[in-house]
Amino acid sequence: MGKYIIGIDQSTQGTKVILFDESGRIVLRVNRNHRQIVNEQGWVEHDPEEIWQNLLGLVRELLSKSTIDPAQVVGVGITNQRETAAAWYRANGKPAYNAIVWQCARGEGLCSRLSETHPEAAETVRKKTGLRLSPYFSAAKWGWLMENVPELRAQAQACELCFGTMDSYLVYRLTDGASFLTDYSNASRTQLFDIRQLAWDAQLCEYFGVPMACLPGLMDSDGCYGETDFGGILPKRIPIHGVMGDSHAALFGQGCLERGMVKATYGTGSSIMMNIGTEPILSENGLVTSLAWKIGGQVQYVLEGNINYTGAVITWLKDDLHLIEGAGETEALARAANPADRTILVPAFSGLGAPYWDSSARAAILGMSRTTGKNEIVRAALDCIAYQITDIVDLMRKESGISSVELRADGGPTRNGYLMQLQADLICSTVRVPEAEELSCIGAAWAAGLALGVYTDRVFGSIPARTLTASMGCDERHERLAAWEEAVRSIRKQ
Repeated sequence: MGKYIIGIDQSTQGTKVILFDESGRIVLRVNRNHRQIVNEQGWVEHDPEEIWQNLLGLVRELLSKSTIDPAQVVGVGITNQRETAAAWYRANGKPAYNAIVWQCARGEGLCSRLSETHPEAAETVRKKTGLRLSPYFSAAKWGWLMENVPELRAQAQACELCFGTMDSYLVYRLTDGASFLTDYSNASRTQLFDIRQLAWDAQLCEYFGVPMACLPGLMDSDGCYGETDFGGILPKRIPIHGVMGDSHAALFGQGCLERGMVKATYGTGSSIMMNIGTEPILSENGLVTSLAWKIGGQVQYVLEGNINYTGAVITWLKDDLHLIEGAGETEALARAANPADRTILVPAFSGLGAPYWDSSARAAILGMSRTTGKNEIVRAALDCIAYQITDIVDLMRKESGISSVELRADGGPTRNGYLMQLQADLICSTVRVPEAEELSCIGAAWAAGLALGVYTDRVFGSIPARTLTASMGCDERHERLAAWEEAVRSIRKQ
């Protein structure tokens, strides 16, 4: 009888449950979305109980659709949306409040006050956590709960609550409260974790008003987080052995295990990560530093840059400009554009993220001529995705001192051959695109399977991939990047 691993991908929009065979290949996947709870202030929440019930329903559905004996499932891996902050009752695992989603900026006031009352806080946070002081991360979200929900503040101070990211919430529920744990990758995104000491930090917890006793224990990313039978769905309890935040799991699934390896996830936005090895490097130019993972007892770190508008630019072309009916049209339109046209789109619809961090910048289409039309605007939309990724990759090269990189790409837009070739040309390096798209879940499931001895290191070569190499001349590359930089400067002057 073969052995199978269940991978759980708890993401912002929904939850996927994927069955992997003993060679690490995907056998079957099921998914279910959950509600996006948004109020008039733009605050974003998820109902953790809904997510938990969805997970149980998905496991039932997966097993009902598969032909395997449930007894053949031997382990579980979990990957999750990062920074989303949950709070639940220690006694029964029930949510004490809706999870505050990473997109929600309700902690902005707390961060502003912290900067005023403790002028050193921003630099202390950066040096200890590798992160910018920001409501984006979990700490300010839990701090908001402590400030604004008096009954939760009292319960937290009495140590009746658990504060954790979605991985630790699911582990708690899966193990019936026996395990209250998180992994190092998720901990490093909370803004409460010292990335050198590998521990929760009392000063940071005091800054945000978060009781340290409410935070989970720390566990290696491939450690054993306890056992589950999914509430009796499986005939026996099996170990949970791989837990990582989604971007970190994608880095692992891409096989970026050595210093200098880079992955870019092309989604609504983009997360670009470089494995920088066993010592952290703090960015001076807008990148953040996190734990990649702790696997086999060994810690590795990453530099990361996040971009707000990559795939979202294609959505804008479709839903707002009505220039296309679907993303699949963009490659042919871009290839049909006038080669002499120099139109540039800077997609600063909500300001510019890394490496500029300019919230006042506004989007613009620049360099149009009388003959600029649909094809040229669509091409400019694809081009701006590659330009933004190149900004981050070049900055990573500068700050890490690693000049030779290979970019491993995943996400829906990587199907676009024009975009991927341009990306290889602009970074002047190789771009490798695996055929599989579920890289986050693959990473978590492979970590579990490796820890359990189901897989060997050969699993990393099991996904077919296409490779693109740079073919653009140096003069053209420099000319195009200079035009992009000038376009960005012009919108920052306004």
